[in-house]
Amino acid sequence: MSNDISGPSWNLLTIYSRVTDPAVERDFSELTELLNKIADLNKNLDHVNFTLAQEVFVKIENAGELFSNLLTYANCLLSVDSADEDAQQMFGRLQRYRKDIGSASKTLQEFEAFSGEEVLESYLNHESVGQARFSILHRRQLAPQLLSRSEEQLVEGLAQNGLHAWGDLYDRLSGSIECDVLVGNQSQSMGLAQAATQMMDSSDAQRKNAWEAINQSWNVHEEACAAGLNAITGWRLDLCDQRSQNEPVGFLDSAVHMNKISVETLNALLASARKSNALAQRAAKLQARAMGKERLGPWDSRAPAPVLEKHSTKLMAFDQAIELIKDAFSTVDPSMGEFVQMMADESWIEATVSAKKRPGAYCTSFSKSKSPRVYMTYSGSTSDVITLAHELGHALHFWVMRDLPETQRRYGMSLAETASTMGETAVRNELLARASSDLEKLDIMWEELSAFTTFMLNIPTRFEFEKNLYDKRRDRPLSPKELRKLMSDAWLEWYGDSISEPDPMFWASKLHFYISGLSFYNFPYLFGYLFSLGVFSEKSHLGDRFYSQYCELLRDTGRMTAEDLAERHLGFDIQSQSFWDNVIDSIHPRIDEYERLLNSVL
Repeated sequence: MSNDISGPSWNLLTIYSRVTDPAVERDFSELTELLNKIADLNKNLDHVNFTLAQEVFVKIENAGELFSNLLTYANCLLSVDSADEDAQQMFGRLQRYRKDIGSASKTLQEFEAFSGEEVLESYLNHESVGQARFSILHRRQLAPQLLSRSEEQLVEGLAQNGLHAWGDLYDRLSGSIECDVLVGNQSQSMGLAQAATQMMDSSDAQRKNAWEAINQSWNVHEEACAAGLNAITGWRLDLCDQRSQNEPVGFLDSAVHMNKISVETLNALLASARKSNALAQRAAKLQARAMGKERLGPWDSRAPAPVLEKHSTKLMAFDQAIELIKDAFSTVDPSMGEFVQMMADESWIEATVSAKKRPGAYCTSFSKSKSPRVYMTYSGSTSDVITLAHELGHALHFWVMRDLPETQRRYGMSLAETASTMGETAVRNELLARASSDLEKLDIMWEELSAFTTFMLNIPTRFEFEKNLYDKRRDRPLSPKELRKLMSDAWLEWYGDSISEPDPMFWASKLHFYISGLSFYNFPYLFGYLFSLGVFSEKSHLGDRFYSQYCELLRDTGRMTAEDLAERHLGFDIQSQSFWDNVIDSIHPRIDEYERLLNSVL
């Protein structure tokens, strides 16, 4: 076992050996040929020719697989080194293909939306198309919002150098910005990802130094960030207006539909979070008390457990983290532990520390080989271990679905967080089981409280800001000063007096606000956190039957709505606020226990 704290680099050689690999050009050529064929077929596709539509469907799916493989490869390279010129050129080249695939798909989507019921059933009576029945019928619900074919193609084409260009600009900025962080008595220059690891330092002063340095760096680029955020939100609002010819289309409609949940479910979820705000603030104040202060600072969101008595805070080497996560996952089912070991053995995890890396963590997958990859910056903190478990949970979700058709693996973001959050829960439970003293238990329960306050306070704060942003952006673009105030108001709305000050630059530093392909990438985390706790609670009831039912639930995430999934596999009614209230109530005793243990040592 290696003694290195930081993790390994991932192996992408099984995908392509390099950007100039002949296999890359072969895939580009095949993709070009497919798109040309689709364009020719689309010329004759009307609302009744279902056999032609079936042929177009198959070719679009094949084109999507090739495009996804190439794009994932370019993104992986740029995540590790945002200055990689070959990868930048490859990524830029793919933007035209993204536009072409989007435009080519519009004709088929028009057929699926407007064909008669009899024609549609004939269309679905095909092996590949029939496998996509749920996703096709789900898309068909958007028929009243569709524009004409030429208008849809125009929107798709203009988005590449409009909407998506702003998202790409943000990605480049975040990968190139450097911060001057005061470490001890010396100023050190580092990238955002590396600076973010300083916000996991045990020293309150060091975390604050890193937070201030990160915000100062974003302050320099606040005009560019404000222009990007205004452009992205303005584009979406204009598109909502254009799609409102038959019925009103709101800025939340797309996010709700994409997540495959109902408005009633979202309202019940948020109402429950609002109802439990006092409990979440109490948890935050307990964290502050453990730190020896009255209120949390915005730099404390990823703080490690405070040292309550004199004992060394140990960092966990990457290999040790893998062993821990493997053991934790194995408590659910041995095959889950075996999966973690396979991810490490195959070098499918990127966990190095580098100034060139982009900040954040994610799980992705390659469509041709059907193999997942996990990306993060690992520096040995307990928070890093939890993040690794979270992303491995995502990877497991993909793995249990890998034999399904691609059309059945496209699940909503809310359900995407189910396996990842359950991975976190399993690891925290394992750490707690290994604790041999009250101090150790407090260290582990700290992570539990951190998760609770993050999901119950920080995530609603993001949602509140984004919702208010859209409301105000309808009138005019917002200045950086106005965005800072809007962000600060959202922090104070949810954190109340549990926070010493808001994070006014969070609107610029948080990547999720700049993802051009989707909006409101916030409430799915709250949904996934609470839903996964509800799922995990069934483990004690189902015993040995739990894992098989859990896998069936995961496999169905891409072929039914969240409401139907919860009802079919668990008998949950997630449109009822009482479901969410009950899940949150189940966490209450853990907060009480943390307070009891804290009282015993302070």
